Amino acid sequence: MRRRSLWRLVKLVAAALALVLSAHILLSGLTYGKHPPKPSLLPAEEYRLISPETYEYVLKRPAACADRTGPPFLVLMVPVAPAEAAAREAVRKTWGAPSEDTLTLFFVGLPEGGRGSRVQALLEEESSARADIIQMNFQDSYQNLTVKTMMMMSWLATHCPNASYAMKVDTDVFVNVFYLLRRLRGSPGRDFITGSVISDGRPRRSRDSKWHLSEEVYPEDSFPPYVSGAGYVFSADLAPRISWASRFVRPIPLEDVYVGLCLRVLAVRPVYSLGLPTFRSLFEVRRLQYDRCAFARLVLANGFKPSQLLHMWRDFTRDPSGC
Repeated sequence: MRRRSLWRLVKLVAAALALVLSAHILLSGLTYGKHPPKPSLLPAEEYRLISPETYEYVLKRPAACADRTGPPFLVLMVPVAPAEAAAREAVRKTWGAPSEDTLTLFFVGLPEGGRGSRVQALLEEESSARADIIQMNFQDSYQNLTVKTMMMMSWLATHCPNASYAMKVDTDVFVNVFYLLRRLRGSPGRDFITGSVISDGRPRRSRDSKWHLSEEVYPEDSFPPYVSGAGYVFSADLAPRISWASRFVRPIPLEDVYVGLCLRVLAVRPVYSLGLPTFRSLFEVRRLQYDRCAFARLVLANGFKPSQLLHMWRDFTRDPSGC
């Protein structure tokens, strides 16, 4: 009897917390949409820097979705440096392995040394063998991650318009793709984006910071809500709309913040993904020690080398639903 009363109390507390959290998100959403800056088109020269139309494909794979028996439910879009062959192979052998529901594609720019380099030659050999690499002719660098992100959105909108969802995810991330697919079956089909939501971000003004933004480049003193670039999931209808919104958003080198700025133009707010009953975020962007039981209750964990991913995956797939 006492145990039943305690369980009832736990459920009541959980329900109350859910209501409080829902109210917080709803009120935040109302505030978010109350006074958004009125967008105006970027000058042509400024938009040219961010537009995929400025660049040419070196490796395109336009039929990656069409060659399947049906459109993929989830497209895993993985930005990666040209030289990181080991990282790509680890993804292919773990959460990015081909399946009926998912399609994994790697997005790269040009390596140092350009198209005549040894790295490029090896990349083209790998592309011929694997048929999953998409490349444009901009320099692959941290500063160009925003260009790469817009390239991914444009490619998805153009060549895979019938996909249901997409995930932008880095190679050093562990993805519990089994749990993610189950969660997505009950998710909204439109205007949906989720991940590790950052709602209190501010620009770093120190020139010593890797994430430095000057007031000239970004005059506002805070960022709109955005999702961490380590990995986020969105309904595929957002890809062409984010591409369109980029015509109104001045380029900045922080690609995840940039997507948040595009979402603000669209009046779309990222949503939290929380596990019950703990209300823990399912997108864990801090480094965690691997534990199969804990990782079975997450969508994402961050910060692993290729060898670690391979080792963890062998253990995890013994029982991906838990312990």
